[in-house]
Amino acid sequence: MVIILRLSELQNKEIIDISTGKRVGNIIDASINNDGTIERLILEERRNGKKILRGIKDEITIYWDKIVKIGDDTILINPNRKN
Repeated sequence: MVIILRLSELQNKEIIDISTGKRVGNIIDASINNDGTIERLILEERRNGKKILRGIKDEITIYWDKIVKIGDDTILINPNRKN
């Protein structure tokens, strides 16, 4: 089953690390492969509800294979997940 989501729909979801239970950040961009699938999400880090202003090199990258579940309001990730 293929689910089609717009990037704007993904950007409205909170990213939660299931190993820590903490919010990771907000999606600001995505990297797309040549075949049209999402390779990774680019996040803007947040701490204590505030945006952290950083340069591009400090953005958080979450590879698609680290996503455990996409829900109505959240995306659960496991950064330690192995393929």
